Amino acid sequence: MFSLLWFLIIGGLLGWVASLIIGRDIPGGIIGNIIAGIIGAWIGGKLLGEWGPTISDFYIFPALIGSIILIFIASFIMKLMHKD
Repeated sequence: MFSLLWFLIIGGLLGWVASLIIGRDIPGGIIGNIIAGIIGAWIGGKLLGEWGPTISDFYIFPALIGSIILIFIASFIMKLMHKD
């Protein structure tokens, strides 16, 4: 249970930091940040491998880069959908 809590907290922090870096918010607030951080970590791991420091099974640099990519793509799609 404790490791799941850390997993969610670190995922949320990664998603939040990624949204701050690119200056765009992910829809869904805290839940959106957690999802962006976890899925972004998976994307970053697949694209960049496992390197750098780890926190709660997240490789920080690939996870952050993957989260940035995910938020950028999601915000681009949201912008296209809301174009009038």
